[in-house]
Amino acid sequence: MADLRLIYGFHAVTSRIRQNPDGVLEIYLQSQRTDPRMRDLMKLAEDNGVRIIPVDAKRLDGMAGGTRHQGVAARVDAARRVQHLEDVLDTIEEPPLLLVLDGVQDPHNLGACLRSADAFGVHAVIAPKDRAVGITATVEKVACGAAETVPYITVTNLARTLRELQERDIWVVGAAGEAEQDLNSFKHTRALAWVLGAEGEGLRRLTRETCDELVRIPMLGSVESLNVSVSAGICLFESRRQRAA
Repeated sequence: MADLRLIYGFHAVTSRIRQNPDGVLEIYLQSQRTDPRMRDLMKLAEDNGVRIIPVDAKRLDGMAGGTRHQGVAARVDAARRVQHLEDVLDTIEEPPLLLVLDGVQDPHNLGACLRSADAFGVHAVIAPKDRAVGITATVEKVACGAAETVPYITVTNLARTLRELQERDIWVVGAAGEAEQDLNSFKHTRALAWVLGAEGEGLRRLTRETCDELVRIPMLGSVESLNVSVSAGICLFESRRQRAA
């Protein structure tokens, strides 16, 4: 069953066509724009068989309802997201960087995690089908387009999925406040999956036991823990920093 909705902006639309062109029904392009960026998007759409509809700026403004659209919108089938982890991993040309969320149930936290994932080039966000919020309208709004650009993959058995990642030589690291090793001493620049737990509960026992190692974020203040999206941003930033170095 189709779940049609509009997405906006060059980055969101381009990423959606590249990742899942069958889920893009048509794109609306501001007819007054003829710059190279617009021509590149038109060619991408044509190459993938996506219908192009030229519209004027006023109509796009009305469609977007105040959202900054950059002269680009697309009608997509949100039910046809990338569903299989293998589809993502088989197309990555660098060591994978993944974010695994163990039962995050707050839509604002998930939306913020997706924004961090997009910002730091995460190839996919993985979460269990049960005890997790999933992609909702609130998540998409908080994510500011990242719900369309980052593959969000739900799995039936999270521990089994982690073991499958390990079989692909992806190092699985859980963020846990009680871990002996802290982020300052953690060094790893190859394929990596960060695993973060739900709000207040942290990692579940089986998830924790499946990780290759546990790492804590050093805390200097009086609070005991950070919001999961903040923790995700810190861990992902450190991974990208190490790779760049």
